[in-house]
Amino acid sequence: MSAILEVCKLTKKYGKFQALKGVDLTVNAGEIYGFIGPNGAGKTTTIRTILGIIKASSGEAKVFGKDAWKEAVEIHKRIAYVPGDVNLWSGLTGGEVIDFFVRLRKSGNKSRKEELIKSFDLDPTKKCRTYSKGNRQKVALIAAFSSDADFYILDEPTSGFDPLMERIFQECVEEVKKEGKAVLLSSHILQEVERLCDKVSIIKDGQVIETGTMTDLRHLTRTSIHVETKRSLEGLEKMPGIHDMRITSKGAVFAVETKAMNDVLRMLTDFGVAKLECSPPTLEELFMSHYKDSRG
Repeated sequence: MSAILEVCKLTKKYGKFQALKGVDLTVNAGEIYGFIGPNGAGKTTTIRTILGIIKASSGEAKVFGKDAWKEAVEIHKRIAYVPGDVNLWSGLTGGEVIDFFVRLRKSGNKSRKEELIKSFDLDPTKKCRTYSKGNRQKVALIAAFSSDADFYILDEPTSGFDPLMERIFQECVEEVKKEGKAVLLSSHILQEVERLCDKVSIIKDGQVIETGTMTDLRHLTRTSIHVETKRSLEGLEKMPGIHDMRITSKGAVFAVETKAMNDVLRMLTDFGVAKLECSPPTLEELFMSHYKDSRG
């Protein structure tokens, strides 16, 4: 797969404060890449550096093989960006703003635009000053997905959305992926990231602390198990890798480390398994395991 975005050892300092500490990211064509972390972790600083809005202190960011700072104008011809808090021209209608952004790219799809306006349930005739935060986000997303971009950079794009609009957004992201486009998605809605993204990076205090597919990341934490057995469970709680054991009337509920899974399952069969439910950790659990001792 060809790399659309390559970020290598990216740092950014503001005086004595270091906002980014050697960030590495690679996003390939046809890939949806999740970028998560709490406020102040460095997500937006990284994205603004990729966009050429701010200059890195060291390291490099390349988009389409071009330097994000030196060749920002050329890069922007092929990307679509939606921030988490969209500011629009108050005197223009939503439709006028969408048309303006699409014309800037010179590769808009009129039928696609009309379809998106209907799907997102936006009234394009209203002035932007009358729009709620959610409707301002809709304007930016409609403009972005009406454009024939190769790389979509979305920084908390569904802020202010209800669940129905989140679903419409997700369908748009899945559609551009099918077209071979790349998406960098920063979102606080962890279920959204888990559902959409091929890979995820977790950033904390300006450093990417984990990167991988959901399958990769799930190896870093515990699986929840609910088991019912024909005979009373004895000695299971003493096995290495077992945590938070709770005995029930018919069996037990506990968490098990991945490396201990085989041994635990073998032992359970000795008690006559009547029912077994295994729940892999969610992205939220993975995320919280890194932040439980820190407020970010």
